[in-house]
Amino acid sequence: MSQKVHLVLGSGGARGIAHIAVIEELEKAGYEIIEVIGCSMGAVVGGIYAAGHLKEYKEWMFSLNKKGVFDLLDFTFAKQGFVKGEKLFAKHVEVTGHEQIEDFPIPFTAVATDMRHHKEVHFTKGDLYKALRASVSIPGFFVPVVEDGMVLVDGGVLNPLPVNLVNKQDDAIIVAVNLNGKPDPKFDKKPKEETDTFDEVQKWFDKMLPDSFKTKRKTKPKAELPAKEESFSLIELMDSTFSFTQDRLTELMIEMYQPDHLIDIPRNICGVFDFDQGKRIYEIGKRSYEKEMGRTERSED
Repeated sequence: MSQKVHLVLGSGGARGIAHIAVIEELEKAGYEIIEVIGCSMGAVVGGIYAAGHLKEYKEWMFSLNKKGVFDLLDFTFAKQGFVKGEKLFAKHVEVTGHEQIEDFPIPFTAVATDMRHHKEVHFTKGDLYKALRASVSIPGFFVPVVEDGMVLVDGGVLNPLPVNLVNKQDDAIIVAVNLNGKPDPKFDKKPKEETDTFDEVQKWFDKMLPDSFKTKRKTKPKAELPAKEESFSLIELMDSTFSFTQDRLTELMIEMYQPDHLIDIPRNICGVFDFDQGKRIYEIGKRSYEKEMGRTERSED
């Protein structure tokens, strides 16, 4: 009999493409995934897998270039966010069709956060894409989903790696994929001419801001500048603050609810919107899987 797996997929933007590799490697190794719980991008990949459309989704992800990613971002200047998200998830529906969570052959849970009532929301039934749209709504970036008296944002606000939600079976193991793993120095350097999609989003944001809102940076002679002086824009501060919070919450969740296997994806492999790097992120996911699960599989042979 194949080993049964409860699979927990964490939040982390484009790094979530690594989840696809982990799922495929688990299946190749003969594991039976009996439950999927996901947050943010983990909910997207996990939900589409549970619905039976991972192959089509992977092909679409691998086809994206920088322009394709940027074109999916339907910008607005609403007071609660600057990406509506409707265009992005309309494309998801186009790729996989409409799906109801309760119809899946594998139990699936997507985690979001209700800002109005200060609590987690767990989607286990209903329209898949409404659940995913809520689960990925990074505060300040995506306009929240307002539904049934709730204001829904990214599940990573409260639970970026929801290991505590597993309905554990005695004959199964828990495999969790953490997209907020310790940074790996080898991913710190990138060619000077290379810009990520986040940079393009930053440029759009800067254009939209009135002059009075833009940071006036004082210029100093080179000799007076400290060796390392970093200045954060508003959008960079939003991204960094959310990322740091997720890091700490993930650490606490792992300490309290230790999975049987933890697959760590270094958090510095790419930017949050770098979906055009799908193939590279996928390969990193495969290597991370092998690093954690390979020892176990070889010892069983």
